[in-house]
Amino acid sequence: HVTLNTHLAHGFHTGQAGRGFFCYYRLPLSIRVFLEAAIRNCDGFYTTEGDVENILDWQQQQDKAEVPFTPARVLLQDFTGIPAMVDLAAMRDAVAKHGEDPSLVNPKCPTDLIVDHSLQIDFSKCFFICRTETAVKNQEMELIRNKERLQFFKWCSKAFKNVNVVPPDVGAVHQVNLEYLSRVAQVSDGVIYPDSVVGTDSHTTMINGLGILGWGVGGIESEAVMLGQPVSLTLPQVVGCKLVGSINPLSTSIDIVLGITKHLRQAGIAGRFVEFFGPGVSQLSAPDRTTIANMCPEYNATVSFFPIDRVTLKHFKKTSEPLSRLAHLFPQRTDRKALMFLQVIEINLSSMVPHVSGPKRPQDRVAVSNMKADFQSCLEEKVGFKGFHISKEKQETRVPFLHCGQEYQLVHGSVVIAAVISCTNNCNPSVMLTAGLLAKKAVEAGLTVKPYIRTSLAPGSGMVTHYLNSSGVLPYFSQLGFQVIGYGCATCVGNTAPLPDAVVDAIKQGDLVTCGLLSGNRHFEGRLCDCVRANYLASPPLVVAYAIAGTVGIDFEKEPLGKGVFVVYLSDIWPSREEVQQTEEDTVISSVFKDLRGRMEKGNTFWNNIESPDSVVFPWDPKSTYIRCPPFFSNLSKELPAPQSIENAHALLFLGDKVSTDHISPAGSIARASTAAKYLQSRRLTPREFNSYGARRGNDAVMTRGTFASIKLLNRFIGKPSPKTLHIPSGQTLDVFEAADRYQRDGVPLVILAGKEYGSGNSRDWVAKGPYLLGVRAVIAESFEKLHKSQLVGMGIMPLQFLPGQSADSLELSGKERFSIVLPESLSPRQQLTVKVCAGTCARLRIDVIIFQHGGLLRYVAQTFLRSGSQPRAGAAERAPCP
Repeated sequence: HVTLNTHLAHGFHTGQAGRGFFCYYRLPLSIRVFLEAAIRNCDGFYTTEGDVENILDWQQQQDKAEVPFTPARVLLQDFTGIPAMVDLAAMRDAVAKHGEDPSLVNPKCPTDLIVDHSLQIDFSKCFFICRTETAVKNQEMELIRNKERLQFFKWCSKAFKNVNVVPPDVGAVHQVNLEYLSRVAQVSDGVIYPDSVVGTDSHTTMINGLGILGWGVGGIESEAVMLGQPVSLTLPQVVGCKLVGSINPLSTSIDIVLGITKHLRQAGIAGRFVEFFGPGVSQLSAPDRTTIANMCPEYNATVSFFPIDRVTLKHFKKTSEPLSRLAHLFPQRTDRKALMFLQVIEINLSSMVPHVSGPKRPQDRVAVSNMKADFQSCLEEKVGFKGFHISKEKQETRVPFLHCGQEYQLVHGSVVIAAVISCTNNCNPSVMLTAGLLAKKAVEAGLTVKPYIRTSLAPGSGMVTHYLNSSGVLPYFSQLGFQVIGYGCATCVGNTAPLPDAVVDAIKQGDLVTCGLLSGNRHFEGRLCDCVRANYLASPPLVVAYAIAGTVGIDFEKEPLGKGVFVVYLSDIWPSREEVQQTEEDTVISSVFKDLRGRMEKGNTFWNNIESPDSVVFPWDPKSTYIRCPPFFSNLSKELPAPQSIENAHALLFLGDKVSTDHISPAGSIARASTAAKYLQSRRLTPREFNSYGARRGNDAVMTRGTFASIKLLNRFIGKPSPKTLHIPSGQTLDVFEAADRYQRDGVPLVILAGKEYGSGNSRDWVAKGPYLLGVRAVIAESFEKLHKSQLVGMGIMPLQFLPGQSADSLELSGKERFSIVLPESLSPRQQLTVKVCAGTCARLRIDVIIFQHGGLLRYVAQTFLRSGSQPRAGAAERAPCP
């Protein structure tokens, strides 16, 4: 703050202080955070005075200038955190083997690692376990199953400086970040500056709802920031979003979230920052704002930023945080007339009505009042984004089955999964309390949920359980089958307990389109369960309502939910907004946050009793199937390696458009017939012990075998969705890993051919590490998702882009050709290379030359340690633009 004013007073950018202040006070608030960070970290190497001038001249430089951003901290969840920490542990090994001090290898940027994403639902509704023991049983299984990983995390918390490990069973990463880790202002060495964060999770954007700048990055990028390198990005365009009107009393915050999401998606703001202002902002609570900010990936914005105002400060006062002193960065105004925006979008809050999203994509919103008719049309439509193409004569199919000695029937539209979660866009206490009060009124009216429906309640943190219990609604949740199963991602990542066999058989027998209801923001077809074809996103109270109804084929306005002591309609038991707000005021109080703080600091008995080594270098266990030293630092030397050309490579895969990170990087459960399963079986593990890819991200042998193992991968060599490819020399169809392994044993380099938007979707660390370990040296595509391009470079893989108008089809490539790429001795950031394929063709190369020449970011950092014996720091001559 003081530094910022000092620089402005000296007339940064124009040479005239008055002009400098004028430019500064016209800057969007999010850009002011960029400016402050650039000035504070202006070292002439990573960040220069030219960068500061470009940011101050945002109006002219937006979407043009590349600028660095150094966040205040890094946020990791355990799925992405474990490979990052494994890489650092392996780097310590490599440094030690070359005679340097391994203790020098530490994160330079403060890093929080939250152990949250390993939770699997082993126990849900079970009549043989006391209901209060359900969460305890799941937690015990989680801790036992993941003991090796937890031991490694415990070692990290002791061995590395600047690493804070939040123990398991505290809460999901998004919630812990909101409730405990976040600060309006950071204080270091007597300097007060804005809090900011980058995290290895798409939900990191939630924090922008509290006026804290943050977004998700890939594992490679997060490791770079941890090691002291800034994030490089194009100076963003900023769109102002003016909120007007009053909120409909029947609408939940989820309706507001989805309504704003729809407006912003239609506005076409991909890759831009959004800043909210206007009289409607003051009507939104801090949780409301974080739920809106969380949906950034759904409307393709990078950040949705809310100002720090009285609502924000009240929230932080409740969590015992100091008030903001950053007045010059965040002036207390609501109209923002003085600020410059690329454009202004106005949204009327009174237009928001209850919706759900589905049955296959989050952007396909359906008004609850039209849900029954919409599902019927989905049955009739051709197979596509919404259709299932069920013939007229089969639409009335009914399949009886027995469950627990009682007969039930399944039809198209029957609900078989209903999961209430309270992380991400459902972290808002008002929404969870609405669901709880609805459950209470339903039980009191004599309504029940059919026992074959897989119901679960996964609170985002212990705070949620606390206020649900304090408000008296938790027992009613449990009576409807929504028992607390633990803390962490579960149903939303496909970790639902298997459906009863009788239910699965009935679905298959009738070829039924059954439904899952989830209060999350991810629900693609087959994600919750491979036999559940229609999945809907809904607010927690609507998840409860549809579970009680047992079907999505219901008109809540005209048809009753069921019959208890009397015929009950949804309107009979829906709590009023005033009732919810009063309950929230009475229960969500500062004691809840104090309870969370205490649990974080004290840990739990299992975590506290875990023994871990005290060594500086991690003692790798060759028998471990969770933690392995990755081969990223093999043949490491102090000398800069010469660029290596590619000669006579084969194409491992021939892919089409929009290959996403879900197709590339493994996630979810490990299929029993997969190559990863074969490896684990060879290590004498049973299928019950496989766990998930996320839990085994610290084992490169598992993750490499899971790369491109998605059943949805459409490889043109095969002609249908399958995790297989063609081994060209032999003509055999093999699993992708088996083919790659054979190529590597024969010394054959590999490339991948792809179409448009290669690498779209959520950022994942193994999306580049996996292909690298498969032996892929280059990806040749028509276009790349920008972040993924930098991830490939970060692992030493060339992202080559066809010239405009060219594609594999236009060049009549079959994919079975041999590919050669000659690299010159001196590379430039934006270079055109020749790819020799029978007749020559061209492709553009846009890379960070320094990182690529070292063989990727990890090797670059390690080699810098070896040459200097200290933390990496680029010199002026090494500075090069990133893509």
